[in-house]
Amino acid sequence: MIAPCGGPLPALRRIPGERDLMLILGLDPGSLHTGYGLIDCRAGTARAVAAGRWSAPPKLAVADRLKILADGLDELLQRFRPDFAALERPFHGVNSRSVIVLAEARGALLVTLARGGLRVEEYSPAEVKSAVTGSGRAEKGQVARMVGLLLGVATGAFPADATDALAVALCSSQRQSLRRLTEPEGVPK
Repeated sequence: MIAPCGGPLPALRRIPGERDLMLILGLDPGSLHTGYGLIDCRAGTARAVAAGRWSAPPKLAVADRLKILADGLDELLQRFRPDFAALERPFHGVNSRSVIVLAEARGALLVTLARGGLRVEEYSPAEVKSAVTGSGRAEKGQVARMVGLLLGVATGAFPADATDALAVALCSSQRQSLRRLTEPEGVPK
């Protein structure tokens, strides 16, 4: 079940004794909108649990916008208790003001994740596209279609930020699976 954008988040029932359950939270940070996507990965399969975005009116003071973002993430962390988080790394923009505002949003997210005790990895947009579509140069529409196919959801019902966040979570799931296959046992992951 996926939470609609801005709607209440559904409760997650953990299966007693489930050993391979892993909840991965993907985040697509933005200066005004930040997408989130939570997937449940078990034994090589993934299913969408929640997706949406946090938005703040552009006329709010920066501190108030960051509080909305941090509060939304904190609520999600408390409700779902993900095992791991992944963020999309920013691409280098030309507008220095946008880069600063994005850095502030990322800072709010990273502090909230650290307080929640989550391990965080970051992936470039090209890494995310490659993991989901096979091409690091894929268009947004191609990424959205593959996210829908891989998770069995209609991504058109969600903002692009949420679909991108689900793609980040899928990328993280794929990278973690590859590490488990290639790293010798006993080596920290």
